[in-house]
Amino acid sequence: MSDPRNFRMQTAGARADAAVDQGLRAYMLRVYNLMALGVAITGVAAFLAFQFAFADGQLTAFGQAIYVSPLKYLIMLAPFGMVLFLSFRINSMSVSAAQTTFWVYAALMGLSLSSIMLIYTGQSIVRTFFVTAASFGALSLYGYTTKRSLSAMGSFLVMGLFGLIIASIVNIFFASSALQFAISVIGVLIFAGLTAYDTQRIKEMYFEGDGFEAAGRKAIMGALTLYLDFVNLFLFMLRFLGNRN
Repeated sequence: MSDPRNFRMQTAGARADAAVDQGLRAYMLRVYNLMALGVAITGVAAFLAFQFAFADGQLTAFGQAIYVSPLKYLIMLAPFGMVLFLSFRINSMSVSAAQTTFWVYAALMGLSLSSIMLIYTGQSIVRTFFVTAASFGALSLYGYTTKRSLSAMGSFLVMGLFGLIIASIVNIFFASSALQFAISVIGVLIFAGLTAYDTQRIKEMYFEGDGFEAAGRKAIMGALTLYLDFVNLFLFMLRFLGNRN
């Protein structure tokens, strides 16, 4: 005859697991929503900046400022500075302040990325965006559902990312088309892998006992990480799929 106590323990364990699963789904949904809204803000900011930069086929004063004047270097570097600020200060920031900082960063990134519309056709940018979104969704889903640990792959990808940055800096001086092609291929592979790895890592960061502030900060940093993976994957894929003006 079965022991009723075992049944009660199993039932309690099942309820606890269900609560954890529900909390994890809510946490990951918050991460994806924040990341998607960040991408949307970037897209809107890039489109509006490009629209204000031209009038009757000529650069406006605003366009001269962001594309030609020395201010363009500040615009390019500002998003990097915002990422560092948010990464180092998030533990001392409120959730609302951290979220606002993320929105400002996404808008600055849009202002910086508006210049790609000078290089590529709008149709190819939209096409590449949807290809990137589909690829990102599949890779992130794999990272979320796989039972295999991706930590070893993640360490390899991070080292590859540093190598990619160094190669990109070197190619500024050599301007080699062959090296540029190799950088583009490796960039797509690295950020494809990082999308799956970072999704799994963000999932493992979830802790049922986190309070509102701790859970909020984790969700914002997770959204920032996936946002960076998405944007970089998009930019590297654009080099292959984009049609130049």
